[in-house]
Amino acid sequence: MAGNAIRGSRVGSGPMGEQDRGYQAERVAISYWDAVGNETIRYFAANVPDEEIPEQIDCPQSGLPAGRDKENPPQLLKAEPYKTHLAYVKERRTEEEAAELLEDALQQLRTRRGTKAPA
Repeated sequence: MAGNAIRGSRVGSGPMGEQDRGYQAERVAISYWDAVGNETIRYFAANVPDEEIPEQIDCPQSGLPAGRDKENPPQLLKAEPYKTHLAYVKERRTEEEAAELLEDALQQLRTRRGTKAPA
């Protein structure tokens, strides 16, 4: 059986070419490099001012910051270790404040429950 010429194409579609897709804007390719050496290319419209083109992006391969200077790629800033909620609270409160808040909370709890505070 002979092949069907319109199989797999939309009704009304014709040959694909530049005239069918419309005008393609001028663009510039900007290369970014990360600390590992990965290159990522991003395309920007040619009429975009240079100050609007970002100096750094996140590299999609490594997740590291990538810059436009191949010889001096940006280094990963020191990542802070994970802190628990308690660690953040201890940064904001002194031991005396913590003891006072705890005593106040216990007093409110005892009042709600109707139990007597220790003498």
